[in-house]
Amino acid sequence: MLFVPCTFDHEEYVVSTIRWTETNMPRSAHWHSESATPPPREVISVSDRMKADAAYRLACEGAALLWRGDFYNARQLLRAMSRRIDRKPFRHGDSPAESFHLYRRARGHRARVLGRLVVVLEDDYRLNLRRAPDVRQACVEAYGRPSAPVAVSLTELLGVIGAHQWRVKGVEVPALGARIHPHYGVFSPVRGEYVDLVAHTPLPALAGRRTAFDLGTGTGVLAAVLAHRGIDHIVATDVSARALACACENVRRLRLAGRVDVVGPCLFPEGRANLVVCNPPWIPGRPTSAVEHGVYDSGGGMLRSFLAGLTSHLEPGGEGWLILSDLAERLGLRTRGELLAGVEAAGLRVVDRFDTRPRHPRVREIADPLHAARAAEVTSLWRLAGR
Repeated sequence: MLFVPCTFDHEEYVVSTIRWTETNMPRSAHWHSESATPPPREVISVSDRMKADAAYRLACEGAALLWRGDFYNARQLLRAMSRRIDRKPFRHGDSPAESFHLYRRARGHRARVLGRLVVVLEDDYRLNLRRAPDVRQACVEAYGRPSAPVAVSLTELLGVIGAHQWRVKGVEVPALGARIHPHYGVFSPVRGEYVDLVAHTPLPALAGRRTAFDLGTGTGVLAAVLAHRGIDHIVATDVSARALACACENVRRLRLAGRVDVVGPCLFPEGRANLVVCNPPWIPGRPTSAVEHGVYDSGGGMLRSFLAGLTSHLEPGGEGWLILSDLAERLGLRTRGELLAGVEAAGLRVVDRFDTRPRHPRVREIADPLHAARAAEVTSLWRLAGR
């Protein structure tokens, strides 16, 4: 298995320093934010005596609250602040697109306010709070080697802890009869409908050694499914170093190292294949965190790049499989006509299309401002070939 080694030096992510006063002494720590949130200008050291109303007001005013109390009390305070944000009802727009943008704005405000409850990780990633869990291994997996005290939002740290648990336990993939272990910042294959489409769509009828590319492989789940279906050799690519490391680990776990090469960072590898599979982010919008890169594709750039490069990477008689949700169409962010025009402009034709309905829990969340679009969503596998 070919793999481009990936390192996650802690210093790569440190963008600035925060400073505060504690017991009349000046203190400082590196500031880290996966969502590229700038360091707070004002930092206030707080503990268990901090009331939720006061914390919410200070956070809305832009102050960071550096927590020095009990870990579980900090989680309770976070939930209390969240309830205060949720008291303001969501205002729908005059169109699905406007509602989507208002929803994203509200989610951004929520993330900013809750992200101002901050904790400090010591120079070995130890969390020096009462009743705090041991987060050192989770932080090493997410951030790399520790070097100095670092301040992060509690919401981000909880995400790091949750990602570590997912990484240990894995996600059952029925199409594989095995588990996939996602890493922090890599989209987890919890939406099984796209996996099932790749698992059941008829393969191109080609003689000889069959090859495939899995573009934007993420955890490597689709590359593994293709190997499970009998594809002789798969090249899996991604532009994310975390995804490359994650895919490589899953390929090893599944004992597919002799049939799957993980390469990158890139979209297309060199050469041609009988089958080129791509499951790009389905919403053309700007991601605000590492894991959102699996959902939001800024300007639809990955989709356009896949279509534009497909014909030059297909073997004669080969196919490209585009797996794409129509949620962006239902939200008014992209039209079906624009998608088909992109296919035609790339010198491609649609051979067939297979549709499925999503089964994820958000489909049933009636209180979700985007419920109508999510409930009607269809995920499709488009079989594409050169004209």
